[in-house]
Amino acid sequence: MTMPQTLSESAGQACVATKAAAAGAAVPDDVRAQIERLKREQDAVILAHYYVPPEVQAVADHVGDSFALARMAVDLPPQTIVLCGVEFMGESAKLLNPTKRVLLPEPAADCPMAHMVRKADVDAARAEYGDDLAVVCYVNSTARIKTWSDVCVTSSNAVKICGELPQRNLLFIPDQNLGRYVAEQLPDKHVILNKGYCPRHMMIDRAQVEALELAHPDAPVLAHPECTEEVLGEADYIGSTKGIIEFAASHPEVSEFIVLTVVGVVAELRRLRPDATFHFPATTPTCVNMAMVTLPKLLACLSDPTGHEVEVPGELAPEAKLPLERMLEYAAR
Repeated sequence: MTMPQTLSESAGQACVATKAAAAGAAVPDDVRAQIERLKREQDAVILAHYYVPPEVQAVADHVGDSFALARMAVDLPPQTIVLCGVEFMGESAKLLNPTKRVLLPEPAADCPMAHMVRKADVDAARAEYGDDLAVVCYVNSTARIKTWSDVCVTSSNAVKICGELPQRNLLFIPDQNLGRYVAEQLPDKHVILNKGYCPRHMMIDRAQVEALELAHPDAPVLAHPECTEEVLGEADYIGSTKGIIEFAASHPEVSEFIVLTVVGVVAELRRLRPDATFHFPATTPTCVNMAMVTLPKLLACLSDPTGHEVEVPGELAPEAKLPLERMLEYAAR
């Protein structure tokens, strides 16, 4: 693996080493039993993103990143999907499963980046490049924004799918950092960047990463491509949430890692590598919206689904569903 680059001597020393209780999050037996009973009554399956609190991950049937959850929602037989994540994830699950009931434990949990696209910018790019433009939409987006798009991607498959698109010009929305990373991997493509970003990954700055590298010189830096360009320049590995987890799991000879993504991922990291230490930036990247999805809210959702069901307006559904289906088709090739 590539070793960290030369570090600034002025960088601070602060860091957060997380040996979380996450992997073994304490969930009382009676709560687990109650959840199992309610799942049977509701014909439900619980899907949780890696960023939600560890005790929610601990009771989920499946835990994954955005792409894995979207794919599982289609493949699993239960007719009720309880999506422990933010609003766009619930919308995606509903779009791909229009006959199933999709529930969000916290309907108010949103993703700021999911809204960071202007229709005027999409229309201007289509007018300029015509048929040689594909609008590539990160799955972290609203259903309405998906209707403006040709294909969806996630951080785990964006490079693969963009590389296979026939168009040379790609308008990448909404995340500028993932779009820039894709452009670097695909120099034959002309990638037009949008101004959207993930506030949690944007708050990770290079000085804090350098401080971690100074304090832990043997720890590889694992970064999510939603991080800024200068932060990715410090990384030994760049990949999706799932990719970061798999990297740590597949390197048993490494005892500590610097992780540059939302701290919720530590639950799965600790489950797979209980022998390792994971260091996060001093300003710990915490997704306040994912943190809203709590165990009591999950129980309340299963007990009374009223107010938790996801609905996508009928006029949006067909057009919003198409780029998601194309994502699954490209990813399966």
